[in-house]
Amino acid sequence: MARSKSPDPPADLLGPVQGEVSWFCCGTAWGPCSSTGKGACGTCNSGSLQHAWPNASDACWAITRPDSCGVSLSRRTCGFRHRITALCSGTSVVTAIADCGPQTDLFCGERSCCGATCASNRLIDLTPAAYSQIASLSSGLRPAEISTP
Repeated sequence: MARSKSPDPPADLLGPVQGEVSWFCCGTAWGPCSSTGKGACGTCNSGSLQHAWPNASDACWAITRPDSCGVSLSRRTCGFRHRITALCSGTSVVTAIADCGPQTDLFCGERSCCGATCASNRLIDLTPAAYSQIASLSSGLRPAEISTP
C-alpha cells in the first residue's frame, strides 16, 4: 500500500518524536570540520549548540519531505529550540535551528541502535558541538527523542 503525502506541512508537533540524530558541519572550522557555509538561517556554526530541522520553511519542506517516511514534524523556524535526548544514555542538549535538513526522505527506514534501543528515520542534524554533548562523533548516528525544552 502506498503512503499518501499531505500537500501541506504539519501545523504543530503534538509531542516528542523519536528518530535518528546525525551531525553535520557548518560555519567556521571546529573539531573535525573545515570552514563551510552558514546554513539556511545564516547563523550556523559547528562550534555552537545548533541543529538543522526538516521543516524550517516551505522551501526546506519541499526538499526534506519527512512525511514520505510517515513522520509529521511541525514548522519551526530559525532560532526555535528543541531538546534532543539520546535514547542510549539519557543525556540531552538544547539546540537552536540554524539550517534546513537532513533530507529525511533519503533515509526512510534507516535504523540506528544501541543495544536493543533503536530509532528509525533521520530527523535532525546537530552541529558537532551539540552532537558531542550526547554521543561520540565517531558514532555518526544515534537514536534520539526530539521535544520542546
